[in-house]
This record gives sequence, structure tokens and C-alpha cells, in this order.
Amino acid sequence: MTRCLTHPPTFAWYLAGLVFKWLKQQGGVAAMDKINQQKAELLYGVIDNSGFYRNDVAQANRSRMNVPFQLADSALDKLFLEESFAAGLHALKGHRVVGGMRASIYNAMPLDGVKALTDFMLDFERRHG
Repeated sequence: MTRCLTHPPTFAWYLAGLVFKWLKQQGGVAAMDKINQQKAELLYGVIDNSGFYRNDVAQANRSRMNVPFQLADSALDKLFLEESFAAGLHALKGHRVVGGMRASIYNAMPLDGVKALTDFMLDFERRHG
């Protein structure tokens, strides 16, 4: 039996093809870029215009995909995570070393999902700020 150690990564190619097809259905790379910019601006806008939330990353270095943020009072972190989870907003806990929160708003996250997060954040600030 002969083994070939250089099999092409066909499953990875298949998955990439599905992603490319989905991107095309969304309007292409330029359309996704515009949507991702809108999502990032919406979320960073809530953070930057608030004294309740903060983001310590310089604007020139900010990611459109992973948005870290902290609450002004870290004692509210646990409550924020519990209430956000109950509201259907999952996986917001920040990195175990950095702490705080992190919203991952990758391509598959719709604008409505980011809007749901920002609405929750504004409501949480109103109730606990």
C-alpha cells in the first residue's frame, strides 16, 4: 500500500468555496467591507460616546472584527455578562489575561446582531450607570 503524504486539503477548499459563495451572495468583498465598517462604527460609537464603557486601543489600531471594551466599574462585569447572556448575547467575556469584554463581530455577524448588542449596552448603562 502506497501512502501519499501530500494530499491536497480538499475539505478546506470545499469550505473556502462555500464562504466565497456566501460572500458573493452578500454583494462581494466591497459590500462586506462596507457592512463591517458600519458594524464597527456602531459599536465603537456607543463605547466612545459613553463614560460607562471604554476602549483603550488607539483608534488607528482598532480591529473591525474583535472589539474589546471595559466597564468603568469592573464590579459590574459579572452582572453584564449574566444579563447579556440572558438577552441572547453570548461569548462576550474578554480574554482571561486582559479581562473586560470582547465582541467578535466577524463577517457572519449581521448588523442587526451588533444593533442588539449596542441596544443592550445602552440599556445596561441606563440601569447601572
